[in-house]
Amino acid sequence: MSARQIHGIVRATSPLNTFLRLLLFAILGLFALYYLMPLFVMIATALKPLEEIRTGTLISLPQEPTLEPALRAWDSACVGVRCEGLKPYVWNSMAMVIPAVIISTFLGAINGYALTKWRFRGSDLIFGLMLFGAFIPFQVVLLPMARTLGILGMAGTVPGLVLVHTIYGLAFTTLFFRNFFVGVSDGIVQAAKIDGAGFFGIFFRLMLPMAPPAIVVTVIWQFTQIWNDFLFGVAFTVGDSNPVTVALNNLVASSTGVKEYNVDMAAAIIAAVPTLIVYVFAGKYFIRGLAAGAVKG
Repeated sequence: MSARQIHGIVRATSPLNTFLRLLLFAILGLFALYYLMPLFVMIATALKPLEEIRTGTLISLPQEPTLEPALRAWDSACVGVRCEGLKPYVWNSMAMVIPAVIISTFLGAINGYALTKWRFRGSDLIFGLMLFGAFIPFQVVLLPMARTLGILGMAGTVPGLVLVHTIYGLAFTTLFFRNFFVGVSDGIVQAAKIDGAGFFGIFFRLMLPMAPPAIVVTVIWQFTQIWNDFLFGVAFTVGDSNPVTVALNNLVASSTGVKEYNVDMAAAIIAAVPTLIVYVFAGKYFIRGLAAGAVKG
């Protein structure tokens, strides 16, 4: 087949390719609108006065935008029998998430390093048992964990919730770092040992500086899992020690009389903002880190 014939075929099929491409983009656009519609409704409702919600439509834009619902959802104040105020519970979640993410990530890095570069008899069995822990449902560990927290005197406290999330997250963090470190050449570690470097010297000076992709994946995963958790929060904390997810549920459920959808939607947005920020600014690094771990593992 000559070059002229090939060029003719390409020209003949180009309108069809263009049509199919436009059709594909149109379908993807519809799916994007479908998934973004709840977010749009939340934001629009959170900016509307209550009277406008009663008289308007669900997807209508706010005619008189106001931040009063967001301020009421954030600040600690009671109106009648309804109490708003996610502010102290957001700080509870921060006090829970930050140390839990740091500790579980650090321990997972050490576990992954030890299981790949300092192998010992039974290391595969230990890794298999830890991997099994990643598939244990939350409900299975509620009673044993509650008993443990009671013995330690940490029941109903934020530090107790930090301990719970650290332990439950170890299986995932170990898996992420193990998959990454297994791709690091053993020769590098052996050379460091010959030079006199010990276990922690190799870890801090050699392995950890090579692991930013795994660290990013682990931090994002742990942050979103811990921040969005409701079951552990409602089971292991009470009153003022509740995380923001439990406080959000209590706020919505405490409504009596007229339902204030604008305050509820504003509170839901406040609770979701931290994880949204994390994924907006670090989402691409999360995908790269997962790909790096998959290729090396």
